[in-house]
Amino acid sequence: MKEMSANTMLDSQRQQKHYGITSPISLACPKEIDHIYTQKLIDAMKPFGVFEDEEELNHRLVVLGKLNNLVKEWISDVSESKNLPPSVVATVGGKIFTFGSYRLGVHTKGADIDALCVAPRHVERSDFFQSFFEKLKHQDGIRNLRAVEDAFVPVIKFEFDGIEIDLVFARLAIQTISDNLDLRDDSRLRSLDIRCIRSLNGCRVTDEILHLVPNKETFRLTLRAVKLWAKRRGIYSNMLGFLGGVSWAMLVARTCQLYPNAAASTLVHKFFLVFSKWEWPNPVLLKQPEESNLNLPVWDPRVNPSDRYHLMPIITPAYPQQNSTYNVSTSTRTVMVEEFKQGLAVTDEILQGKSDWSKLLEPPNFFQKYRHYIVLTASASTEENHLEWVGLVESKIRVLVGNLERNEFITLAHVNPQSFPGNKEHHKDNNYVSMWFLGIIFRRVENAESVNIDLTYDIQSFTDTVYRQANNINMLKEGMKIEATHVKKKQLHHYLPAEILQKKKKQSLSDVSRSSSGLQSKRSSLDGSCLDSSRDTDNGTPFNSPVSTNKPSKPDVPPAGETERNNAEPAAVIVEKPLSIPPAQGLSIPVIGAKVDSAVKAVSPPAVCTIPTVVGRNVIPRITTPHNPAPAQPHLNGMSSIAKNVTPKRSHSPSVDGSSKRLKDIEKFIRLESTFKESRAAEDRKRKSVDTIGGECMPIPTIDTSRKKRLPSKELPDSSSPVPANNIRVIKNSIRLTLNRK
Repeated sequence: MKEMSANTMLDSQRQQKHYGITSPISLACPKEIDHIYTQKLIDAMKPFGVFEDEEELNHRLVVLGKLNNLVKEWISDVSESKNLPPSVVATVGGKIFTFGSYRLGVHTKGADIDALCVAPRHVERSDFFQSFFEKLKHQDGIRNLRAVEDAFVPVIKFEFDGIEIDLVFARLAIQTISDNLDLRDDSRLRSLDIRCIRSLNGCRVTDEILHLVPNKETFRLTLRAVKLWAKRRGIYSNMLGFLGGVSWAMLVARTCQLYPNAAASTLVHKFFLVFSKWEWPNPVLLKQPEESNLNLPVWDPRVNPSDRYHLMPIITPAYPQQNSTYNVSTSTRTVMVEEFKQGLAVTDEILQGKSDWSKLLEPPNFFQKYRHYIVLTASASTEENHLEWVGLVESKIRVLVGNLERNEFITLAHVNPQSFPGNKEHHKDNNYVSMWFLGIIFRRVENAESVNIDLTYDIQSFTDTVYRQANNINMLKEGMKIEATHVKKKQLHHYLPAEILQKKKKQSLSDVSRSSSGLQSKRSSLDGSCLDSSRDTDNGTPFNSPVSTNKPSKPDVPPAGETERNNAEPAAVIVEKPLSIPPAQGLSIPVIGAKVDSAVKAVSPPAVCTIPTVVGRNVIPRITTPHNPAPAQPHLNGMSSIAKNVTPKRSHSPSVDGSSKRLKDIEKFIRLESTFKESRAAEDRKRKSVDTIGGECMPIPTIDTSRKKRLPSKELPDSSSPVPANNIRVIKNSIRLTLNRK
């Protein structure tokens, strides 16, 4: 009997080793206290609406059933119109697949459903956006129907009986679509165009994740907790450079693989343990990458030089493997790693009985963490224009973060994903205003009594990018404006109500990140503000986000010696005024009807720009040569970077920080370390940010990273394209400030 029991246990262990690229760290089963903590975790999450009741779940099933029948009817009609034999029409089929949070089983109340319409080979994409769109238009219960055909992942969005649905399309190279079709089969990708592969990727990744976790129910509960924590802590947004739903799902899935028998409460704690110690940019892999004869490009830093510059790679398990976190920047990674460490400290207390789960879900007080902020404002004259404008501006904020990170005087630029309604008194000509806030940490300059910092180039480059994009897609309309202002912490009350700012005593990093910000202001932007937004759609322009090799600074600790110059006014700040007020000295605004070249030339920085650094009475110019990259520096792993793919920082001279010692139980995580480990470089690095697929999955990359070859010009305007020259004023922002030492 004992021998049989031992054999059963051995077989169980062998089976569990199948999950992941390494063996588990622990096979320990949960104790009674673990189940108690798990129930307390569930109770703590319930007030946030993360669980749907049975009635709501059944309603979703009914809606999906109706949609599936509509698809089958439509495909049958298209087949008849194309003169297929009646015998074929009767069996042609068609099916709706779900993916994202709904397919994973972690959607929340009121969340949308990401769905895929799969059709046989004779049904064209044009049929989907024409005849099926018309069919939906005449269907009872359909509201807010709109097609986004030129998006990176083309989609039809609508509301069906109160449920929001994002429906993408893929045609397979087969004659009929059966109800038991398995999309995990790689052969389904054969002979498909790139848009169909992107559309299929969301479903294939979601199904593969579920296939690679040892216990689906435990995985789902843990993922619900982690997603709620990430949203409460302000680090859930693929579009803004944090992580999206699929990326969080893969991190939780990896934790489940390492602790296959653990309860959800234990897994939440282990999640923070594992990823607070993870040595980025080592990739997170749920399984060994598989070879395929389809020859589709996959994430592989051995082959693709651009893949070596990804800061926080989390690789999708389905072929073709992609990095789902290509938007992550130096600043967003620093913020997330600090949150992982904070989560570990809090869950340590919880499992020791010193605290409860509500403490983990407390939002940070972002507006007490930093001494300097940039307020980014987007305004428009009508509500419809404002919705469009806010969506575009928000999708480009990570461009601004990248620009600021490359400034030699800035250590960290932390964007708050939450947007706030703007003060209409400050924008009398526009009634619809949204604001975002970026916390800034300036680098301490040794032996300098004061430092003059000019952020004009960083802001102007960002606004030019937004205006070009808006102009290229014919979105730019009269009244659409962007403004950026530098303010100090004590001046935030001019922009936000007191209950949001919630004045507090000066606190350390851990204290601040645990504190509650009180009332949450309702978002007015377009990026999935509900608790579940598993798919961040984003048609953003790629920009080069270099790897900062400075040791990450704690976001809430101001640099020593940095003192505030004036208590009542922003220090030496020149801010764009309303058009009726003359611009400040040195600020150029193109006049309506002015010649484009002259207008741009007046406000654009020269090829070599000088930003003075004041040291006593001596002015030391800082020379910037954006068009002459520095020679490529060799990587620490022996691989040399490619000069033509590197965008230089502006006079930034970081030092390489040593990697922390790997934990003993972490050593077994990465089998591919010798190949994939990428130490942070001593100079500039480039990464490409590309639009999302389905979940937050990266589109299939190409080794040639030239912008015009990756996406149509409508989606990614070339940097050489002119700033719009129509009758709409393009506002240029100038921000200059002085940091003093006492």
